[in-house]
Amino acid sequence: MTIDNPTPRSRLRRIPERGRYDRETIDAVLDAGFLCHVGYICDGQPYVTPTLYWRQGDHVYWHGARASRMLRTLEQGADVCLTVALADGFVLARSAFHHSINYRSVMLFGTAEAVTGEHVKAAALEDFMERLFPGRWRELRPITRQELNATTVLRLPITEGSAKIRTGPPKDDDEDCTWPVWAGVLPVQTTLGVPLPADGMPTETSEPNYLQCLPHLNLGHPK
Repeated sequence: MTIDNPTPRSRLRRIPERGRYDRETIDAVLDAGFLCHVGYICDGQPYVTPTLYWRQGDHVYWHGARASRMLRTLEQGADVCLTVALADGFVLARSAFHHSINYRSVMLFGTAEAVTGEHVKAAALEDFMERLFPGRWRELRPITRQELNATTVLRLPITEGSAKIRTGPPKDDDEDCTWPVWAGVLPVQTTLGVPLPADGMPTETSEPNYLQCLPHLNLGHPK
């Protein structure tokens, strides 16, 4: 499955040279993050809901409680706009006008569909857990039928959308380049803190290796 030619709503108009429409770039940005924002219309009112997501093949997945307004609305076929944005650095120029930020982002459009069937839904949730914490799913208490029934999993095909990326130093006007103020890029990185164990955990329970780093996620570091 590939991204179609840019559509009127996916074609970049502002600084179009930063736009990318190839799946390799779009997938790389999606795989580098874990938090997306889902935009939709419900009862004539626009909403944008932040939620965790994961990509598996040609789809982006997210999940939540069956009672969720967002999930119930999208399950009925409402149009969705899903965005992911990763900050890589503050760009400090010689003028306020040319300050910027280095970033990677993706915007996808389409209609989401529900993942149905207990085994298929459980497999999708396992993919989610294993993407973040490889090996954890098999350590957990098995998911129950009641928990599966209380959970909705949606997926959106990656067929319409674009990536937008900014990299590099500030783009100052030539006449400003000698202005006596520091200019450059201040990198932004997302890092993991020290794990905080839950109360009541048996003392012999060891800390798993996957809490030390997420090498499969490209947090704050563009490829």
